[in-house]
Amino acid sequence: MKRVKTYIHGLDDILDGGIPSGHIVLLAGEPGTFKSSVAFNIIYNNVKHDNHIACYITLEQGRDSLIQQMTGMDLDLEAVGNNLSIVDLGLIRKNLEKLGQQSWMQIFKTYASNLKENIDYSILVIDSLPVLTMLAEFTNPRTELFHFFEWLREMKITCILISEMKFGKEEYAQMGEDFLSDGIIHLKMEKVGDVNIQRRIRVVKMRSTKHSSDFYSLLFGKAGFTATRVISE
Repeated sequence: MKRVKTYIHGLDDILDGGIPSGHIVLLAGEPGTFKSSVAFNIIYNNVKHDNHIACYITLEQGRDSLIQQMTGMDLDLEAVGNNLSIVDLGLIRKNLEKLGQQSWMQIFKTYASNLKENIDYSILVIDSLPVLTMLAEFTNPRTELFHFFEWLREMKITCILISEMKFGKEEYAQMGEDFLSDGIIHLKMEKVGDVNIQRRIRVVKMRSTKHSSDFYSLLFGKAGFTATRVISE
């Protein structure tokens, strides 16, 4: 089975080599848990090292802000060139004005499909799923999300959907997306002692993969992201 590496040292061993190609994975966590950074790290390194073509669609953070954030992580975007496309909401809003009566979700799908035809990306990040569903104004959320996931599967891509969790809650999604997804990776911040906070990561589920469901410490340094055994509480 082909797999997409996460390029988080230690996590790919846990995942038996990475995320199975074609999977739809929720990357869920509270604010400040590195969701965008982890997702971008995955697609950046797959483009740079494994010759993938990838697309990052941001619905919240502006393109320039995202680029500045990733440059601050020492990711050289010039090294991946046009093989990593970053699309922000402003471009989709322009299409919304041009296409008139179509729903926002129809416009989103049209844009993503046209981009797939043009550059043939194999990995897609959507940041974030809650914002996408809010803008789509679903009248029957569970049914419409089911059809959205089926549309993603028909694209024959690996997709990472960023999902925002509320503080103190263990709900990975709001409308059943956790059941529709093939995998869930959970990021959180854990208080250690009186003053210290550690970022943690765990694989909640990953279809077609035997994996540990334990939490691991998520570290970031010059070598990038690393997942290590939790050694202190």
